[in-house]
Amino acid sequence: MTRLVAPAKLTTALRVLGRREDGYHLLEAEMVSLDLADELELTEGEEGSEVRDLVAWVGLPGTAPPEQAGPPGANLVERALELCGRRARWHLDKHIPTGAGLGGGSSDAAAVLRWAGVADLSVAAGLGADVPFCLVGGRARVSGIGEVVEPLADGEASAFLLVTPRVHVSTPVVYRAFDELGGPRGEHGNDLEPAALAAYPELRWWRDLLGAASGSRPRLAGSGGTWFVEGAAEALGELAEGVRGEIVSGRESAFVRLARRTGPSAVQAARPV
Repeated sequence: MTRLVAPAKLTTALRVLGRREDGYHLLEAEMVSLDLADELELTEGEEGSEVRDLVAWVGLPGTAPPEQAGPPGANLVERALELCGRRARWHLDKHIPTGAGLGGGSSDAAAVLRWAGVADLSVAAGLGADVPFCLVGGRARVSGIGEVVEPLADGEASAFLLVTPRVHVSTPVVYRAFDELGGPRGEHGNDLEPAALAAYPELRWWRDLLGAASGSRPRLAGSGGTWFVEGAAEALGELAEGVRGEIVSGRESAFVRLARRTGPSAVQAARPV
């Protein structure tokens, strides 16, 4: 049995530069691997699969996780095995939310490619636009439709606080909204943010809630729906502990009740107790 780690990817900046005749959008982005990761176990030569969904979805009590089309991540794991011409029984512990813009399925596929010794980015691109970066990992500039990956110097380690609400965001839907809006330029480093908010207006609630808690303007990860703030690890660690009941686990609290009753803009001075 082989145990693999499939790190989440965070898109910290994204510009849409154009659109090809085949409908794919050309982009320039910066991405970084996170310590949030799926865990995959492979037993070569055997058959069978199992997925455990261990995602800590964020949301108010009583809301259900987004609907899935089959087990999360399963499709890309199977496709990667087929592409490599390998057969294996596999077990996937899913920690990266699906539809949150964190590349969970792509990273699962990239982990299979690394296990099989496949390093060709054009092969990876055949599985999805995020798979090439996930295969390389680290910190990189990504361009084309995702198949061009230029590693960047790591520099100082960054820390990110993520909020992944129970909103399953479809990347094709966001790109379609982007085209319908005439290709707007995002004011906060992500050209897809206005389109994601137009297609999924409920994302605004979580943006404002994280902004109120952190005192910073959150940014959207890729096409969404994860919001994040960046800062010093110690400060974000303290913030995560302070808001864990209100945001990270979605527990009802005075902080959340105030936002629910009066709207997120009213909680600028509120803090969890």
